[in-house]
Amino acid sequence: MAREHPDTQGSGGGEPQAPEGEVRLLKARLAMLTEEVGRNEALLRKTQERELELLRSNSLQQLFERLIGGLRASYQLDGVTLVINDPQHEIRHLLAGDGLEPEGVAFVDALITVAPQLHNLDKPWLGPFHKADHELLIGRGAPAPASIALIPLRRHEQLDGVLVFHSRDALRFTQDLASDFLAHLGVVAAICIENAVNRARLLRSGLTDFLTGFHNRRYLHARLREELARAQRARQSLVCLMIDVDHFKRINDQYGHLCGDTVLKEVAHRIDAEMRISDTGARFGGDEFAIVLSQAELVDGEKVAARVLHSVRNHPVPVSPQASETVTLSIGVAVARPGPGTRDYKVLAERLIAEADAALYRAKSAGRNRYTVSPNPVVA
Repeated sequence: MAREHPDTQGSGGGEPQAPEGEVRLLKARLAMLTEEVGRNEALLRKTQERELELLRSNSLQQLFERLIGGLRASYQLDGVTLVINDPQHEIRHLLAGDGLEPEGVAFVDALITVAPQLHNLDKPWLGPFHKADHELLIGRGAPAPASIALIPLRRHEQLDGVLVFHSRDALRFTQDLASDFLAHLGVVAAICIENAVNRARLLRSGLTDFLTGFHNRRYLHARLREELARAQRARQSLVCLMIDVDHFKRINDQYGHLCGDTVLKEVAHRIDAEMRISDTGARFGGDEFAIVLSQAELVDGEKVAARVLHSVRNHPVPVSPQASETVTLSIGVAVARPGPGTRDYKVLAERLIAEADAALYRAKSAGRNRYTVSPNPVVA
């Protein structure tokens, strides 16, 4: 008589049953996989929402805010920093022109000086924080995280920056975790930064000085012609101030061109503070600025010149962490009174600028640190 196999006793001749413990393990494994799929789906949705927000950013400032604060809140991180390669200081100048200093963003002349391992960073790196390797990526003095994620921002086969996620949880970013989502986020962030820089560049390139954020010479000439036509219709006069930074070459030679840029930006800022909303300020070129005072007399130009002189020379400009420089100006002031028959505003504008420029050079010849008024009104 045939004997039943022990594993099939009581089963009615069906398939062998798995032991109860193995079933529990399989159920636990299935639950874990289901939970992981759910987490991944939630992460994917969150990543897509965040990427859409980045793509909708209207300015560099808004983009940086969404990259830093937005990602930190969305992914519940302890910190986010953005390090951008900006060897020509272009992005810094674009932001400075609007008076912006985005928090959590660091600009460097060469990424390799911040962290040598960035030289070969082709995909996200996740792992423990090491002070010697990563301190400059999160900022000196910032609380040390336990783990970090370095997300490369690559465009056109070059590394333009790195997005750094910080966590106090040592297991938040480990080398065995998948990083596909982070890699895609890095590509989107790089595209967004490139687009925002191009947009800011276009806004400024036509009519705005790249360094100071002031209008440029092209804009000044166009606006001057408009103001001359308006002054003619209203039977009023127009004043032009030409302003030159004294001994600017010495500042460049002694402290370097970056410090020279700082001085020019600060001078532009102080000039702007002394102007009315209706006035026009411009960087005429190099270390020379211009102001057009609409509906003004010569005495108004003298008052503005005196205020600008006082504002600049009475408060030294920091040129390094250890040094400040007292900056002085030479200013020429001239007035134009368009007659009723004037039609060639371009020639009249050039004559007004030339007259103010001649007064400026008389101020320089007289010892600098002063303003000089042209005795010859420009009339036509």
